[in-house]
Amino acid sequence: MKRLVLASGNPGKLRELARILDDLGYDLHPQSEFDVPEVAETGTTFVENAIIKARHAAAHTGLPALADDSGIEVDALDGAPGVYSARFSGPHADDAANNALLVEKLRQVAPEQRGARYRAVIVLMRHAADPSPIICEGSWEGVIQLEPAGAGGFGYDPYFYLPELGCSSAQLSADEKNRLSHRGQALRELKRRLSEENV
Repeated sequence: MKRLVLASGNPGKLRELARILDDLGYDLHPQSEFDVPEVAETGTTFVENAIIKARHAAAHTGLPALADDSGIEVDALDGAPGVYSARFSGPHADDAANNALLVEKLRQVAPEQRGARYRAVIVLMRHAADPSPIICEGSWEGVIQLEPAGAGGFGYDPYFYLPELGCSSAQLSADEKNRLSHRGQALRELKRRLSEENV
């Protein structure tokens, strides 16, 4: 198994990424196993933040590092929360507080104007000085609903409604979500790229 470090402590992301990468022979470990300190996400785009996180984890561990930066973009909020999705309601935000703020901001917005998309960028740095990291992207269209539904997933999933399926992303099975989601799309691209080169 080829070891990779995940530049995140998010257990939901670790589960999703590990499930998808396992069949390629990659053994994914969270950066917490290596006592990697958090790094400030100072980028203004998902790509910039993912590169910052992956480079930081690679530098501290000496291993190839995988980082994901993702979030939700709401049309009625001019693309917010975007790169601030994880800390939308403040620096010590949690999912409940972020979702409450999102609902509050959209309560007076008509349902047909609550279009949104999840966006994900996944970066693989072969080493900390990698001049050409692998960068893969995906997006997933939906609508924000004001009442939560479903117990699966994490983050904004209970409020991210998929009109073509008639359910929220939190009501999908893990396999369905991986097949459809922004992160699933980016990971399939990553798998394709990894199968073409030896990292």
